[in-house]
Amino acid sequence: MGRMLLLLVAMLVMPAAAQAKWLEASSAHFVIYANDTEEELRQFSDQLERYHSGMAFLLNAGKEPPSPSNRVTIFVVKNEREVRKLARDNSGFVYAFYKPRAGASIAVTPRVNTGTGRLDFSMIALLHEYTHHFLYSIAQFPWPLWFMEGSAEFFASAQFSRDGTVMLGMPARHRAAELFYVPDVTARDLLDPESYEKKKNRRGYDAYYGKSWLLYHYLSLEKSRSGQLKKYLSLLQSGKRSVDAAQEAFGDLDVLERYVAQYMKRPRLSYIHLSPAVIQASPVALRELSDGEAAIMPIRIRSQLGVTEEEAGQIFTESKAIAARYPGDAAVLTALAEAAHDAGDDDAAIRAADAALAIDPRQVNAYVQKGLSLFRKAEKAEDAESAYRAARAPFLALNKLENDHPLPLVYYYLAFVGQGVTPTDTAVQALQRAVELAPFDLGLRQQLAFQQIRDKHYDAAVVTLGPVAYNPHGGSGSAFARRVIDRLTSGENLEDFDPSSLEEDSPADEGAEGAPEE
Repeated sequence: MGRMLLLLVAMLVMPAAAQAKWLEASSAHFVIYANDTEEELRQFSDQLERYHSGMAFLLNAGKEPPSPSNRVTIFVVKNEREVRKLARDNSGFVYAFYKPRAGASIAVTPRVNTGTGRLDFSMIALLHEYTHHFLYSIAQFPWPLWFMEGSAEFFASAQFSRDGTVMLGMPARHRAAELFYVPDVTARDLLDPESYEKKKNRRGYDAYYGKSWLLYHYLSLEKSRSGQLKKYLSLLQSGKRSVDAAQEAFGDLDVLERYVAQYMKRPRLSYIHLSPAVIQASPVALRELSDGEAAIMPIRIRSQLGVTEEEAGQIFTESKAIAARYPGDAAVLTALAEAAHDAGDDDAAIRAADAALAIDPRQVNAYVQKGLSLFRKAEKAEDAESAYRAARAPFLALNKLENDHPLPLVYYYLAFVGQGVTPTDTAVQALQRAVELAPFDLGLRQQLAFQQIRDKHYDAAVVTLGPVAYNPHGGSGSAFARRVIDRLTSGENLEDFDPSSLEEDSPADEGAEGAPEE
């Protein structure tokens, strides 16, 4: 009895376990929202920042932080099932996903285990997609598909130590079964897209991702191949076809394949060890969300991912109920403005945005939602010039708040387009600057390319469209961009060329998810 009493007393005086709560972690390149403990979220944010720093160090690029709204916002949800529900995925193979958009890039992931340093597949998937984001941000020309996927797999196979060390280029164990058991892809298949295209439709799923990782790993870390990958990329940038550049840089591709096959059989592969001395991770600021922000968070996530017409009405109703409980919370009112805009009630969106800004004039998304609703109202206005001038006002205010936010630049350009007026040189330059700030937004790139075609700047349009055409997950949008590039480089008369004439009826375009939402 005495022992039991002592045990109860000891339990009462023990410090309480850390409690999960909705938190925001803000750092140089990421904003994370998670219902988690402070320790876990800080560790997760720190790992992401160290990952970015490691890539920036190795590639000698991406060291300047983005404007605040061009950081990637990550929503951490309960589990993988919730991720797939939000992604509208029925395959069962989505573990995390990412949507690139100017001023609003977002990723969704389940809670990750940061304690061991070894990554679960959800974290690997998130790092893979962030690698795409990073590489698009620094790319000077469209890298080939195998290179994009191989580099993403190479970097995402990371490991983190508690002392701040980052290991990159670790073995991609999650690709081992693919490399051993599914139909092989040769080095020639990767480096000669025409060779691969002839085979892929005959066999379905193959080892493309795994072999891309293996080839990238070999060319990056095998000492006898030092400098060859850089030479290959330089040849591509000069205009050579992938297969020709590969043969000049790597030699006989069948011989290359034999060496790569032998490399895979090595008992141990090299990796890159980056000490804390070379990793300059950003400090992480944690903030506990208000009760209203926590209540509205599920709606905020769904709104920012995009909703159907039916979902928009339901979410708007739910948002109004939460806003009634928290009428003085600027973040709740901002989410209400977005829900109202999605539901087509522009007046309600403007009222909610104004109410949010009256409480907190730094609510970036309130300016955006008010501007979007005013732009939509301007489409039907009798006095278009005045209506578009008013619609630009929230974006001008946002520009003063955050000078490098891309959307004020985009909508300065779109104000001319909406009125049916030829955009001025300044407006086109604004659109170009927006693409410079958000090069990962492929819809924005397509918009600029079409303007360049109208201005008869065909070579510039080919360069702008390149990342759209060779987007690893571009689907029909990439195929359309390739058709446009083929026409632009065909030598045919382009005097009356309208790129929309090459569009084909197709399902929703994966490659256009970065277009500004209106």
